[in-house]
Amino acid sequence: MGTVNQLNTNTDLTVRVFDNFTQFDANVNANEYNLVTAFFRSITTDEDAVRNLSTSLFEISATTGVLVQTLLDQMKGQSAIQVTGTMAYYLNRIRSQSTLIGVNALVTPNFYTARNVQP
Repeated sequence: MGTVNQLNTNTDLTVRVFDNFTQFDANVNANEYNLVTAFFRSITTDEDAVRNLSTSLFEISATTGVLVQTLLDQMKGQSAIQVTGTMAYYLNRIRSQSTLIGVNALVTPNFYTARNVQP
């Protein structure tokens, strides 16, 4: 007779991680997923942010070839702002250069060009 705590080895212990916006889809180990979400829950209480950051971290890992555990080790001990900066750095490396995350430089158009733009 099975118990609640006994693992069923006939089922696959993976989690499907996907992002429809960036067309990312992967099956990851459930233990790794729980580790990543627990780390992000220690930083924020917003569950949507936790899921989005977790998906982004697995996307970074898949694209760069760096293990998720290695990425987490780099972020341990950092403040929430530092983790945000680290995530922005990695996401900027794998995404289009026209959509930089965390860049706060205002683009000032040429005076004559701006003058011709109708509101």
